[in-house]
Amino acid sequence: MTHPQPESIQYLAFPRPGIDAMRAHTARSYPRHSHDQYGIGVIDHGGHSSWSGRGQVEAGPGQMICCNPGEVTDGRAGGGAPRTWRMLYLEPEPMRELCADVTESAGAEFTFQAPVFSCHRSRELFDRAFAHAHRATDTPHAMLGETAMLELMAQLQLHSTSRRDRASANVASIRRAKQRIDADPALPVTLAELASEEGLSRYQLLRAFARELGVTPHAYILQRRIELARQLLCARCGIAEAAVRAGFHDQPHLTRCFVRQFGVTPGRYLSRLG
Repeated sequence: MTHPQPESIQYLAFPRPGIDAMRAHTARSYPRHSHDQYGIGVIDHGGHSSWSGRGQVEAGPGQMICCNPGEVTDGRAGGGAPRTWRMLYLEPEPMRELCADVTESAGAEFTFQAPVFSCHRSRELFDRAFAHAHRATDTPHAMLGETAMLELMAQLQLHSTSRRDRASANVASIRRAKQRIDADPALPVTLAELASEEGLSRYQLLRAFARELGVTPHAYILQRRIELARQLLCARCGIAEAAVRAGFHDQPHLTRCFVRQFGVTPGRYLSRLG
């Protein structure tokens, strides 16, 4: 008799700073959220469905999935059965450096064009790069990991496009409100304050914010606080202190939100650092 594989969500380190690796097998559904990082991954088994600002995602075994920084998405298992996937998350600065190396242009920018695509060569190079993800106790070869990432980045240029400009009065207002939140996510702010500063009603702000970013201001603030807490944890800040500095009520509040987004507790996320 074959026993089902238990749920597993594991975060791994990578030889190059600013890159995280994640391996998961789960039927877990994820609420709408965003990442500060670029994400590129592959579905190994099962099916994955999600909403994306670039279109609906229906991905199966062997297909690549990706996201851009600030992009709102969610995630659920296709058909309710567990799916297995792997991801590499890159902070924007390492991504810019890799792009600059590949394109020989210091001003190189990168944006994934489609949220899901099929490409045998991209899958092959992703597997080669992901093989350098490691536990904190391992001793990776940094140069090999760097080489693998550069080769993957060169291939991913085929799936990049420039960002579209959707400038309008409301878009500019939402951009400013977003920048205020980004500047200090832990700072208390009300919907009325954000709306008043942009000359909008609270409803106008809610509607425009959700239209442009896919989430409400409150949900976005929570996402930014989760990301701030993640950065503090990576800087070896204690969990309780990270919760307070990121604007959460207390450590249990941070833990609930962290598990909801990442599938693991802050303590388990930290364990990859050794």
